[in-house]
Amino acid sequence: MPADKLIDMYAVQVFIAVAETGSMSGAATRMGISQSGVSQTVRQLEDDLGVILVDRTTRPMTLTPFGVALRNRGSLLSEELSHLKAQVLDAGRGVKPDLRIGLVDSFAATCGSAFTKQLLGKVAQLSIRTGLSPQQGESLLRRDLDLIVTSDPLMDANVVRYRILSERYFVITPRELKHPMRSIEDIRALANVLPVVRFNRVSQVGLQIERHLRSLDIRVPNRLELDNADALTSMVAEGIGWAVTSPMCFLQAASWVNEVDVHLEPGLGLERSLYLVARRDEYSSFFHDACKIAHDVVLKTFLPKLSVLGKGVENLMDINEVEES
Repeated sequence: MPADKLIDMYAVQVFIAVAETGSMSGAATRMGISQSGVSQTVRQLEDDLGVILVDRTTRPMTLTPFGVALRNRGSLLSEELSHLKAQVLDAGRGVKPDLRIGLVDSFAATCGSAFTKQLLGKVAQLSIRTGLSPQQGESLLRRDLDLIVTSDPLMDANVVRYRILSERYFVITPRELKHPMRSIEDIRALANVLPVVRFNRVSQVGLQIERHLRSLDIRVPNRLELDNADALTSMVAEGIGWAVTSPMCFLQAASWVNEVDVHLEPGLGLERSLYLVARRDEYSSFFHDACKIAHDVVLKTFLPKLSVLGKGVENLMDINEVEES
């Protein structure tokens, strides 16, 4: 089979019927075609793939290892195909879509429930997956997700994006340190006496902060990395080290914020943005609705919670407006 030739999915469905019924005759009854038609279709599929799928020397018929592999994966594809026509027709009639959404961890922890609650009224079924931005971006491009909230704008991909917000980073230190941070020089001095607690550099946030600290000539040994904001802030609260964090990550660690000192003055000159991203020309009207929902959630739910902390970090936020469609 040429590398660029696509598998005949009807033939796969016929083969799945053979595998599930255990016979050519059973598959013929299920598919509504003749037994000879089933046999010819399966043989053509074997020729296209260059492998034997069915061991015809045994009674009852059995699948070869190639046949087992195709049955396992093909049955999932066959099931999706069986629903495809209905989904296409539903979309044309304006029926609510099924949607798979990925949320970066910090957004999921601080805005996820409010965002999800409003989305539920606009979809038939909603599946939410949380994780790191690079993973979410890869899943969107592989078509495993339909919409993502991420810090990676996927600039080189054929996508549409809406910048939900930008937030500037700041420094947190243990309460007992009582060391004011008013300049980058103060941070360099701090780095000489206390370890830094880092976000994992596999994450977009961790990699961004690491690169920026180096650009400021703030170099500290790599001793402790963590993969979530709650754990990172707790380590600072316990006096293990200092850290660079963002308002959204800070709210994610709300149970620890009164146990650390917040330093907004140094002006690190570093910020990140969160984006709502979807593949271009898919779910176009829904994408605009999702943008408005994200904007409202950040403005009416996230910012008030941030202000209640009483640390002034809400002043480091820039909320983007949604353009009218």
